[in-house]
Amino acid sequence: MTAHSVASNVNTILRTGLIAGTLDILSAITVYALIMGKATPVQILQGVASGVFGREAYAGGVTMALTGLLFHYAIALIFTTVYFLLYPHLSFLHRQWVVSGVLFGVLVWLVMNLAVLPLSNFQQAPLRWAPALLGMAIIVVMIGLPVAFGAQKHYT
Repeated sequence: MTAHSVASNVNTILRTGLIAGTLDILSAITVYALIMGKATPVQILQGVASGVFGREAYAGGVTMALTGLLFHYAIALIFTTVYFLLYPHLSFLHRQWVVSGVLFGVLVWLVMNLAVLPLSNFQQAPLRWAPALLGMAIIVVMIGLPVAFGAQKHYT
């Protein structure tokens, strides 16, 4: 692998992860803050930071919201990197990028909600199907599909 191809891969992963992360957080803010009125955009981002800092994140103002935004992008980039690293080795990811993207989005939701969040300091509400399916749909459309599309486009 040449330095140019490594730089190209890193650039594509960063761009794709930033696009997916932006789509996801804008969707969360649009749905949960603007449409449903459940929280403000700052509270949503503080909620992300609360995974590390616990309830104290909600008293941290804009600084903690920006920290939450940084964590959000880091998580999006990690998931994007994993998909891009697996893509050349798993032929089923090549066949149908839409199906792969949907399955990847569901996997991201499962990992976040059944592993990451329970192991963090985030105060998770009990699982209820309607909110869970809404959250899963957002991740499928805003993370799974863009990442799968980005990988398909990059590798073909």
